[in-house]
Formats: sequence, C-alpha cells, structure tokens
Amino acid sequence: MPTHASAAPFSHPGWQIWPGLLLGTGLLLLVALGLGSILQEAGELDPGRTLASSYFQSVVRFTLWQAFLSVLLSLALALPVATALARYRGFPGRTLILRLMELSLVLPTIVAVSGIIAVFGRQGWLTGLLNTWLPGNGWNLYGLTGILLAHVFFNAPLAARILLQALDSIPAPRMRTASQLGLGGWWLWRAVHWPAIKPVLPGVAALVFTLCFTSFAIIMTLGGGPGTTTLEVAIYQALRFEFDFARAALFAILQLLICGSLWWLVFRKRLDTAVLPNRRLSRPVPLFARPWQGFSAGLLLAIFTAFLVAPLLAIILRGLPALWPTAETTSIYQQLLPATARSLFIALPAGLGSVLVALLTLAAANRAGRRWLAIVPAVTGYLPLIVPPLVLGTGLFILLRPQLGNTMQGWFLVALINGLMAVPFVLQILRGPLASLDSGSLKQADQLGILGWYRWRWLYWPYLRRPVALALAYGVALSLGDFGVIALFGSPGKPTLPVLLYQQLGSYRLGEAAGTGLWLLGLLILIFVSLSRVPGIKSRTTSAASQPLPEPEHA
Repeated sequence: MPTHASAAPFSHPGWQIWPGLLLGTGLLLLVALGLGSILQEAGELDPGRTLASSYFQSVVRFTLWQAFLSVLLSLALALPVATALARYRGFPGRTLILRLMELSLVLPTIVAVSGIIAVFGRQGWLTGLLNTWLPGNGWNLYGLTGILLAHVFFNAPLAARILLQALDSIPAPRMRTASQLGLGGWWLWRAVHWPAIKPVLPGVAALVFTLCFTSFAIIMTLGGGPGTTTLEVAIYQALRFEFDFARAALFAILQLLICGSLWWLVFRKRLDTAVLPNRRLSRPVPLFARPWQGFSAGLLLAIFTAFLVAPLLAIILRGLPALWPTAETTSIYQQLLPATARSLFIALPAGLGSVLVALLTLAAANRAGRRWLAIVPAVTGYLPLIVPPLVLGTGLFILLRPQLGNTMQGWFLVALINGLMAVPFVLQILRGPLASLDSGSLKQADQLGILGWYRWRWLYWPYLRRPVALALAYGVALSLGDFGVIALFGSPGKPTLPVLLYQQLGSYRLGEAAGTGLWLLGLLILIFVSLSRVPGIKSRTTSAASQPLPEPEHA
C-alpha cells in the first residue's frame, strides 16, 4: 500500500472536485438546451391570446386548486399521525407503519392507483359496502375526489415520516422535563412538539405541493375528463395528440415558473427540504399520560394503517389469480416478460447514473472551497425539484424529436431523465454515511498517507457499500415505476410495465392490471431484498447527522 501521495492514483484534490463540477455543468447545459428549445418554440405563439383562453385558465386554476387541497389534506393527516407515532411507542403496528411510510417513496404511482381503484372504484370493496349501507350516496372515485385520495395516499406518509424525524430530534432532557411537569395534550404540543415541527413544516408543504402540482399518472388515470386536466396532462396532450409544440412549450414555461418560484422561496428562507430520514427512529419517547389519549392515538394509527394496507392487499388478492400459471394466463406472461426487460433496460442505467451523480456531487460540494464552485453541485442536487421531469422531457422532445429515429434513443433519454430525477432521493441516503465517517480513521489514513483510490477502496467503500446498495435500489425503483417521461418518449406498441398497466386499466382489464401491478410490486421487493444483503460496516460515530448541500449563491 502506498505511503505517499505520488504513488496513490487520483490523489490530487482536483479529482474530488472537477468530475462533479464537470458532470453538474453538463447536466445544467442539458437542461438549458431543453429550456431554450421551449422558449424558442413558445415564441411562435401569441401568449396573450393563449393566456386569455378559457381552456388555459381552467387548466391552471384546477392544477393549483388540486395541489393546494392535496397539501392541506396530506398535512392534516400527517401531523396527528406523526405526533401519535412519536408519543405512542407501544403501538403494535408501529414498525409496519414506518415501513409503509417508506414504501410510499418508491411505490409506482400507477400500481398504487390500480389498488385504489380495486378498493374505492365502482367495483371496489369499500364502494360495495358503502352502496349497501348508503344506497344512492353518489360516490365517484373519478375526478377531483379520486385525485385527492391518491395524493393523500402517497404524500401523507411521506410528510408524516419527515415530521416524525423532526419530533424524534427533540432533545431527551426536554422530553423528560415535559414528562416531569405533567405536560400533555395541547400544552405538550404547544411547548415541545410545535417548536420542533415548525421549522420543517414549510419545506414539507413545498415538497408535497410540488409532487401534487407535477402529478401525471394519477391525473391521467383518475382525472375523469377535461375538467380535471392539469398542466402536466395538457403538455402531454399537446405533444402526443395535438402536435401543438408551441402550446406545450407555453404550458411548460408556466409550470417551470411556478415550481421555480416556489423553490426559490424555499432556498431563500433556508427551509429543510429533506425527503428521507437521516437516522433510525429508535430513541425512547414517553407514553401518554391519560389512557384515552393512547386509545385515540391507537385508533388513528389503526385507521391510517388500514388506509395504506388496503390497496396493497387488493393488488395481491386480485393479482395472484391473474399470475397463477394456467392455460388462460399464458397471454399475460407474453406481455409481462418483454415489458419487464424494457423496464429494467431503462431502470438499471438510471439507478447507476443517479448514484454516480450523487457521489460526485457530494464530493464536489464538500471539497469546493470557493462558494462559486459549490453552486454547480448544489444546484445539481436540487435541479429535479426545480425543473419537473415532464418539463425537461418536453424541452428535449422539442429539441430532438426530428432526429429521434428509433425507440432506443427515446429509451436512452428516459433513462437519463429518470436518473436525474432520482438524484435528490439518492443524495439523502448517501449524504449522512459519507459525512459520518469517524475522525479517528481519517486521521490515521492521513498519517499513513492513504490517499486517492486507496483511500476510497480501503476506508470509504467498506462503510458505503450498504448505503450505495440502498441508494441504487431507490434509484432503480423510482425509474422502474416511472410513467410520465416514458409516456412522452415511449412507444405504445413496446410498453414498459407502468405503461402496460395503464393500458390495461384504460381498457378496463382490471384482472390483468392487478396481475401486472403485483408483478411490478414483486420486482421492486426483489430488488430491495437483493441489494439489502450487501454487507457493510456501521459508522463508529455517535452522530449521524448529515450536512446539507451548500445553498445556491442567489439564495
């Protein structure tokens, strides 16, 4: 093993900075080209006339309204759930709830929608019971009701998980003092819980609003008509069906302005935008002081668990007969196997690319001494939140469509965009382990002159093997379940698994759709189980708090 810097490959400090900077610059240039093509195409349209049209105004109005309602409902459910989980550690299903809340990050939207239809649709379980008890109730899943229900299903667990992380960070002495003083109910919330949640809540609201504002698969499946069209769906329709590139570009510009303005405010106020927890929730918390409080919290958590489990259970029970090997199920496997190959062909490079971008971004952000150098990796990490994937896809579609000669080129662009969109989630997984390596090992490596490649191979990699495997699983899973970008660049005759599932739902082949959803869900579980077996070494540090990326200079 080398003992001086000259014998260590890649030991120059520039190897930690410039690859990330060059990669980030390239991604920013790609985004700039896509946005430039949008601006150029929109120049051929009369903006005043389009903005004054009733169709445009109704689309914008509904997009903002459904996102606003989704945020309110998601947070209204997430706040009491997070509080109950923080105070009720004796709940029997606590571990199950935490796993289900993490599953909402990677569960493909179209799979969950198929389960929601099986429970709340016209032929759903709950709908049948509701019609029996309350005939003529007028329940209809399709429309604003279904959109809000699906958004709450996805975003309430995500928001509750982040809020629970904030509650878990309350210092133990403060919790003991509150317990000794007998604080409970409103006073415990006002004096202890609210100060911990308040700094995180605006960032969570911004994150949920962005996810709902840019929702595509849910609107396409549960929208129910032109009156529930959002900007994302309008962009897709203008490109794929009307071939009106100018109008699609104008919609994309408006969506970019709204999302960009929101995240500019987030950066300017330096709000917490973490989308994944930084550490395990294992610190003991006090129980409820009064029995009725524990009962009400347990009831709330039981209802919340049933709300999350019911669609997944419906997918399993309806999907098993469709996948059971019989003479009648041969046709579904003839569709599933090629669609699986196409999905993995896109998802594996996207997952690997997201991990590579995240590692190089973190290395450049941590080592860039000058603030102007740190801007590029910082913006790269937040770029997918600022520029929605369909907006970027629209720009590249307009820029490259005349030259896209085959499906393979479209799949390459889908993998590129999906990998970029997974970077914020992958960053949250890798940032903590990369920053929490114990200082003793680093000092010892400095004394022995272990630098460059050897430092990475013998010091960092044993600690990062497991986090990198988990990050790869998240990157692959997020790409595997993508429906928005592949709908723009893909071919209906060669569908991926999410596109195949959408086609089956659209033609009311609910049995086949349940089988495809179960197949995709099983594939995700297989990926996570396989990659979770990668061995690793736990950090010996007591604090695993991650360091945030540098903020953009304009913040």
